[in-house]
Amino acid sequence: MAVPVRQFRRDVVMTARFEYRDVRVDGDDGSIVDGFSASIPADGLTVVTGRSGVGKTTLIRLLNRLDDPDGGSVLFEGRDVREYDVLELRRRVQLVSQVPVTFPGSVADNIAIADGAADAGALLERVGLPPSLASRTADRLSVGEAQRMSLARALARRPQALVLDEPTSALDTESKTAIESLICDLARDRLTVVMISHDPHAAADLGDHVIHVGSREP
Repeated sequence: MAVPVRQFRRDVVMTARFEYRDVRVDGDDGSIVDGFSASIPADGLTVVTGRSGVGKTTLIRLLNRLDDPDGGSVLFEGRDVREYDVLELRRRVQLVSQVPVTFPGSVADNIAIADGAADAGALLERVGLPPSLASRTADRLSVGEAQRMSLARALARRPQALVLDEPTSALDTESKTAIESLICDLARDRLTVVMISHDPHAAADLGDHVIHVGSREP
C-alpha cells in the first residue's frame, strides 16, 4: 500500500525524516497494516489520517519502537530504527498520547522527569502556559493545560521529532483550537511534527503534508 505524502500550502524541500518501507504489522486476527510505504518530511506538520481501525496509531508507534514491524522496515534519518539504541531513539523521537499523562508532584516535577535541568518556566511559555504554573500540583490542571504540560515535558528532551496521537480528541472546542495552533507553531520552529487526526478536513487545513492510511471515505 504505497501512500504518497501530499504537500499543502508551502514549497519545501522534501527531505525525509522517516520512511516506511513495505511495512507489515500483524494482529491477533490478521494484519493490521500490510505493505505500507510512505515518507515523512523533516520539515513541517505531517498529519496521518484515515478511518478508525486502519492502523494509524500502530504506524506512529513504530517511529520510536514502542512496537516493531513484523515485515518491512522503518527508517529514521536514513537508518533502520532497530539500529538505534532504543533510549536514544525515544529521546530524539518523543511520542505524546491522546490522553495527557500526569505524574505525582508539581508541573515542574513533571517536566523534570524528562530533564532535571530543564527550565520549566521557559518550556511552559513555549507551549502557551504562564511560568507561574510550574508550582501547581499537576493533577489539578485542566485537560487542556495537562496536554500542554505533556508537550512541554516532551520538548524538554530537545527532540528532533514530536509524534502526537490525536492530541485534541479529549478537548473542548476552544482548547482544541488552541492546541492545534500551538502544534502548527512548533512545526514552524524547525521541529518535525507528526500528528494523527481522524478528521480529513482538519488534516487538509492544518497539515503541510498529509498521509492517508487505508481506504478513503466513499
